[in-house]
Amino acid sequence: MNPYSRCGQIWRKFVISFFIFAFLLQTLEPFLQYMKQDTNCIAEIDNSFVDIVQILVDLSNFIFILHVIIKFKTAYVDPESRLLVYDPIKVVYYRGVDLCIDFLFILPDSRELVQDILSEIELSAEAIGVFSFFMYLAVLWRLSVFAEPSVGAFFESWSSKFVVNLVAFLLFSHVVGMFWYFFASLRVEQCLEEACGEPWCSDYISCEPADYNPDFIFNLTLLSKWKNNKNAMACFGPDGYNYGIYVQAVGLMKNSTMPMRYIYSLSWGFQQISTLDGNQTPSVFVVEVLFSTFITAMGALLFSFLIGNIQRFLQAQGSRSFENSLRGSDIEQWMSHRQLPDDLKSKIRDSERYNWLATRGLNELMLLENLPEDLQRDIRRHLFKFDKKLPIVASMDESILDAIRERMKHNTYIEGSRVLVRGGLMDKMVYIVQGKLESTSEGETVVPLSEGDVCGAELITLCLEHYVLNRDGDKFTIPAGKLVSKRTVRCLTNVEAFTLRAADLEDVFSLYSGLLIQNPLVQGAITKESLYPKSLLRSRSY
Repeated sequence: MNPYSRCGQIWRKFVISFFIFAFLLQTLEPFLQYMKQDTNCIAEIDNSFVDIVQILVDLSNFIFILHVIIKFKTAYVDPESRLLVYDPIKVVYYRGVDLCIDFLFILPDSRELVQDILSEIELSAEAIGVFSFFMYLAVLWRLSVFAEPSVGAFFESWSSKFVVNLVAFLLFSHVVGMFWYFFASLRVEQCLEEACGEPWCSDYISCEPADYNPDFIFNLTLLSKWKNNKNAMACFGPDGYNYGIYVQAVGLMKNSTMPMRYIYSLSWGFQQISTLDGNQTPSVFVVEVLFSTFITAMGALLFSFLIGNIQRFLQAQGSRSFENSLRGSDIEQWMSHRQLPDDLKSKIRDSERYNWLATRGLNELMLLENLPEDLQRDIRRHLFKFDKKLPIVASMDESILDAIRERMKHNTYIEGSRVLVRGGLMDKMVYIVQGKLESTSEGETVVPLSEGDVCGAELITLCLEHYVLNRDGDKFTIPAGKLVSKRTVRCLTNVEAFTLRAADLEDVFSLYSGLLIQNPLVQGAITKESLYPKSLLRSRSY
């Protein structure tokens, strides 16, 4: 499968979105824990959230298997030749390392397996938490690398890039806030363990001790003694233990619902990354100091990416603005050098200003030339629908119309400009894209023109007559009187249009003269609209 095909891109976006969603849900588990002050223990919300997460993990495993199969069936771009490689053996060899990394970081079961292994070797809860923190950061890094081609292909606008940066900030804030709450619960648990100092106390730190100790036997006397333990009760206050940067999280654990715990933790993480942890002073605990240090480093890294993107945007905008300013300066110098009068200078400035607004400084011709030919043809067919206005054009073959559209050039006219002048040379046909004009004939009849209208369309008939009457190679000259415009076309507003010169039109008809002459619909239209004797046209046509 081609990785740049529509199907491949849709699958890639689906996998990225699904694994990000699964990652977010899986990291919500710490927020299920809260504190019960009446029994001095840590409880866990009894709901179906854990079951939902487990179903999602199983579904993630299935989608990951599909991802592996599809990835082995997808071609890759050779770094040296820049060509797509479809050989299955080469694809497996090339994709092998990536899939191993995906298995280690993206697959939920692999993360749970690593955590189980760490638990078996009897590491402390804080050590496992630190390892999990780095592992989740690695997951975000891998997802960002995996999503990078899709971001380049589907998020071209700067507003979308801003959204991507904001989402990256939120994802890292989510991880930081989640571990802030998780480390706070570990600190509370540590405080409760130190509050009693006897082995039996550890069974009552959890509100459901039977879930963690199968040999637990409920003892009402010990429970009452634990409830009245003043040291344990002090753990639920900000001054009862050295909580450091977790003071607010401790208050959050005992006085809020799960949605509030998550939202506040996310806000805390976003705030710390944005301020580079500048408003927090950690206590003298190694894990807390390391956690605070990495928040600062991660915030600096994210800000460097954000500033880099902003800098590239400003450079691109500044370059275009500088080019426009330089062109304006050159025009001003030229007008001064030629000593043009003020009214002409004003019109030139207005014309340049409107041309910039109409094109936004973009060279449309260069843009079209960089696109595939079939796409260029479709765009021009969408832009130029003048064939509906002109019967003689509607009777032509589509290939001739495409050749005509290809030679049309973008042009702008300011208010008051005259596109055609009575008695002047009619050397172009104008297709109006935007704006209003008026056409005044010799009899002072005024005809309004607007978007989609065409002026100078009789030029097509004149050129067709020329090639019909000149079939046998005899020299034929269009009478000068026929090229003289019999009307004045004036712009009532600023006008955006596409023009077709007579020379370009003659060039098209010379290339397709045989096809035009053999078309009976074109012959009928010429005979109907021509000012030449119909007998002459018929004799030349057959």
